[in-house]
Amino acid sequence: GERFNTREEMKSAVFEYIEIDYNRHRRHSANGGLSPVQFEERDLA
Repeated sequence: GERFNTREEMKSAVFEYIEIDYNRHRRHSANGGLSPVQFEERDLA
């Protein structure tokens, strides 16, 4: 696991994971079960 020197470093890493990684790749029912990235790529094709 990752170790953090301060609480702020930990909060920043958690925020980055949720906002950048998790939400962009998890599937959303509003997008027909596609992740936001897949949904955008489908519309560009």
